[in-house]
Amino acid sequence: MGKPETLKIDDVEYVRADSVKEGTSIYNGMDYVIIRTEKAGVFAGYLQSRDGAEAALVNARRLWYWDGAASLSQLAMEGVSQPDNCKFPCEVDLITLIGVIEVISATEQARKSIKGVKIWKK
Repeated sequence: MGKPETLKIDDVEYVRADSVKEGTSIYNGMDYVIIRTEKAGVFAGYLQSRDGAEAALVNARRLWYWDGAASLSQLAMEGVSQPDNCKFPCEVDLITLIGVIEVISATEQARKSIKGVKIWKK
């Protein structure tokens, strides 16, 4: 698979969400992060772009409730130790977050843990 399709708007380059496939070279250069926002909550995903208090995440999950980590810092380093108690809805292909107040790089262990939590839905 080659380079993903992109679109440039106001000097910000965006990657088409449907052109990003996990496990391919497309993720090279994209860090898996946990982002805390002012009002929308906490999200984990691949950081596509960041401009001030706005960030775009690819293959992102909202971390609505977690168990087995005392803080976002621990979650970003170790993941969760109680995945059955966590409430993480399904991934979305692309989300733009406004009001970003914290961006934490996550380890591979944390990424696998977060992605391994079953999808919470009602």
